[in-house]
Amino acid sequence: MERKTKIEAEAGRQELMITRDFEMPLELLFRAYEDADIVAQWMGTRVVKLDNENHGSYRFETTDPMGNIHRFSGVIHEFCKNERITRTFEMEQTPFGVQLEFLEFEAVTPQSSRLLMHVVYRSVAVRDQILKLPFAQGINMAHNRIEEVMRKLV
Repeated sequence: MERKTKIEAEAGRQELMITRDFEMPLELLFRAYEDADIVAQWMGTRVVKLDNENHGSYRFETTDPMGNIHRFSGVIHEFCKNERITRTFEMEQTPFGVQLEFLEFEAVTPQSSRLLMHVVYRSVAVRDQILKLPFAQGINMAHNRIEEVMRKLV
């Protein structure tokens, strides 16, 4: 299966550039990140909190097949509807620490849109550890789920 989500990881840098084009209007793509019920569907997680506003925050919980609870949380520094979200992201109880994410949403045509993610890690070493995980596969699958979920809502 083709990976539609493209990841650029320049050697020696502590960041990733992630790009994905979607066959949906900009407003629908943004809604996939804004609406707690939709986030829960495509992420396969429980949304404990999602305060979409400048200086807001979020918290998600996922239970794995063995019954372990995994928590993800962060602070939303900037929330500009249909344009951008700047936030931190942290997987609790992992050695990775906090990352900074700049999500930019843009219309390509009236019926298609693009998500640009600039993710900054604490160090090159942490970024490289993330890339050794099935990260690329996971984010591509998540983006595929966004398309599936949003198709059902239209």
